[in-house]
Amino acid sequence: MTKRIIVTGGAGFIGSNFIRLMIKKHPDYEFVNIDKITYSGNLNNLKGLEEMNNYSFVQEDICNTEAMRNLIIEGDVIVNFAAESHVDNSIKEPSIFIKTNILGTHNLLEAAREKKAALFVQISTDEVYGSLGFKDISSKESDLLKPRSPYSASKAAAELICLGNFETFKQPIIITRSSNNFGPYQFPEKVIPLFITNLIYGKKVPLYGSGNNVRDWIYVEDNCEAIDFVIHNGIPGEIYNIGGGNEVKNVDLTKKILSYMKFSEDSIEHVQDRLGHDLRYSLDCTKINKLGWKPKIEFDSAMIKTMEWYKENEAWWSPLKNIQGRRTS
Repeated sequence: MTKRIIVTGGAGFIGSNFIRLMIKKHPDYEFVNIDKITYSGNLNNLKGLEEMNNYSFVQEDICNTEAMRNLIIEGDVIVNFAAESHVDNSIKEPSIFIKTNILGTHNLLEAAREKKAALFVQISTDEVYGSLGFKDISSKESDLLKPRSPYSASKAAAELICLGNFETFKQPIIITRSSNNFGPYQFPEKVIPLFITNLIYGKKVPLYGSGNNVRDWIYVEDNCEAIDFVIHNGIPGEIYNIGGGNEVKNVDLTKKILSYMKFSEDSIEHVQDRLGHDLRYSLDCTKINKLGWKPKIEFDSAMIKTMEWYKENEAWWSPLKNIQGRRTS
């Protein structure tokens, strides 16, 4: 049976990569992309899909109750990528994160429940677990949530609303928590594209504090494959960690990028650390691994692919480098 999949936030980084992957894998499915088009949403991410018969785009805000009710129909699968997602921005403007990430998710859930959507997939983050020490064991889905920024707090709150709807209304909902994604079409305020594009322009790379903070990295295509896997194999009411198994200190990541790009460590500019900067994120992905999914793309290969993409697609990212109020240079 042909599925209709609604992707909210589909013009963003992960959402657009997800749509591209899914259209290739499931040409018999229909895809509706709903995106407000904020500063990080970019229809150029989806260039070439406009003429496809099974793809359509609607510019709309998930906070618009009436619009969501009109767009969702019975049997839809809804994948909610729509979110404000940069920690630094959440520190400067937390109210925007509360509105989109919490109220927007609630609004979308209610429309999905009213219209009897077949499945609601909430895309969340490893940041909801809070900061780990270097020797702490990796976070499991059953661990207590300890968000430490307005961004992660808003994502944790959205998760709890999802779980409340599942328990109260038996609404079919699955939550995914992924580690840090990287790859093509990522807005250049995030560390990997920021550093790559700065170096292409001959600029220094701004490294927070000592650079000892650790992140687990996953190539965006692997995360999208995992979300597709969960749609078809996941169990409603469950949460699935999705990690790449690539824990790297920020300073080592920086040196790796410099080495690939053939720059010396003189290109590092140490800057004041982020407020409340979490020390380490690490995911235990045993649950989804046992279900049958594992990442396929090796970290160094994915990094090289990513750097080559940015080198070859300056026309895509160059206009985004000087957006006022954003950390893009």
